[in-house]
Amino acid sequence: MRVAIAGAGAVGRSIAGELLENGHEVLLVDKAPTAISVERVPQAEWLLADACEITSLDEAALQRCNVVIAATGDDKVNLVVSLLAKTEYGVPRVVARVNNPKNEWLFNESWGVDVAVSTPRLMSALVEEAVSVGDLVRLLRFSHGDANLVELTLPPESPMAGTRISEINWPQDTSLVTIIRGNRVLTPHPEETLEAGDELLFVAAQARETQLEELLNAERPAGAQG
Repeated sequence: MRVAIAGAGAVGRSIAGELLENGHEVLLVDKAPTAISVERVPQAEWLLADACEITSLDEAALQRCNVVIAATGDDKVNLVVSLLAKTEYGVPRVVARVNNPKNEWLFNESWGVDVAVSTPRLMSALVEEAVSVGDLVRLLRFSHGDANLVELTLPPESPMAGTRISEINWPQDTSLVTIIRGNRVLTPHPEETLEAGDELLFVAAQARETQLEELLNAERPAGAQG
């Protein structure tokens, strides 16, 4: 897979390093000469250019990229890069960094963004996830389909503890993708039984989040067996 990263700062270089270790081709683009540090990520291709300019993106051959990551520290730049990547070059997957959470509402498909990653929001979500049981925590927003990656730790009083996945009437437009149980990561097979303390990761439409939270937190009827 070929990936172009706009922004060769610490964030861009870290992403590049991870992708290269996984066998992908990576191009780092930055307009600041001081950001071009080939020795830090020698396996990557480097381009000194303004990623907001069509001529620069032509030189980067963006049309050959499977993914573009807008990872600069400037939200305006990240939006422009995302829009050009999607509309001018038809890049299948565009991921954009959100620096200011107040701008998060702009990072959607109208600007060519498939996945918006807000570091401040993600960090606060991980803090919430660490201390919250029974509360739905939004980890990541996907622009297409208005869906989110959300997490909920199943509380002991949940009626779903001890219930097989196949027996649960999940809300429409929600999908259980992973169960984290202690040190194990489990595939949610239909016959798998949920346990109190399970961390459940869902991809869910935003409109269904409240319904999902209510389902997993409903009080167990008196006399019911787990």
